[in-house]
Amino acid sequence: MAQSLLNRYLWIIDTIRRHGRITRQELDRAWQKSDFSDGEKLPRRTFYNYRQAIAEIFNLEISFDASTYEYYISEDTGNQSGMTDWLLNSASMSDTLASARDIAGKIFVEDVPSAREFLSPTIEALKGNHPIVFDYLPYYRTVPTTGIEMQPLFLKIFRQRWYITGYVPVDKKIKTYALDRVRAMRVLTETFEPDAAFDPEDYFRHSFGVVFTEGPVHRVALKTPPREAKYLRALPLHPTQEEVVHDDYSIFYYRMRISPDLVGEILSHGPRVEVLEPPELRLQVRTELSEALARYGSAEDDEK
Repeated sequence: MAQSLLNRYLWIIDTIRRHGRITRQELDRAWQKSDFSDGEKLPRRTFYNYRQAIAEIFNLEISFDASTYEYYISEDTGNQSGMTDWLLNSASMSDTLASARDIAGKIFVEDVPSAREFLSPTIEALKGNHPIVFDYLPYYRTVPTTGIEMQPLFLKIFRQRWYITGYVPVDKKIKTYALDRVRAMRVLTETFEPDAAFDPEDYFRHSFGVVFTEGPVHRVALKTPPREAKYLRALPLHPTQEEVVHDDYSIFYYRMRISPDLVGEILSHGPRVEVLEPPELRLQVRTELSEALARYGSAEDDEK
């Protein structure tokens, strides 16, 4: 029943978004053609209940324009909009895959680390401004660090992994941890007052990935051939991305801090991306490439 209701909410959101604005009569006609109606109109009381549920679950308000008798969705802006779209896409994808269990052998999904166990208590702590205490086992350690206390500030997802960022009093700094590397967690009953001057969006505004660096913001320029440019156009590296198209190549410009995540991303594109500026980033990428090449030796070594 819950899944059926969720599907109805998604249908209403998608239908109104596709139309932009829609009257009750137009919505009823579309509803009668859907798989949910059995040919019946959408009852007024039911529609009202659905609107309330959509507002609570997805933080989307279905508004009514009394001058045109049309319904429309009041879209959010900024990170709230991104969160809403992510929820909608996740719910829609979950429903689609759930209906395809009979062909599970023909669908291959990526095996990613799980954060399910600690995502819920982390969200609980964020809602109530409660500190959390957890044990953490990074990949480079064999024994976890125990009893880390944090005042959680926000969650971020990057490359299908959840990260929690917050203030760690013992270190007197803001730090980020991967939830899938947490080994135990408890939410404390006391509360803390978040710094009103701290802006989560601004914190990572000029960063790529989840590693925050204190360095200056640089103008980053990446040169790519036309084929790779299509990829970066479809999947921008950063919100500040701008492209200048030339005859045989494109140059993409960004405003970012240099970080290990950014260097790793550039290296993942191989010879298809060249760093033009800043010099510091170009040097870091060249050094990584040189060290990687040194591990393989020369072609003559392979022939011995």
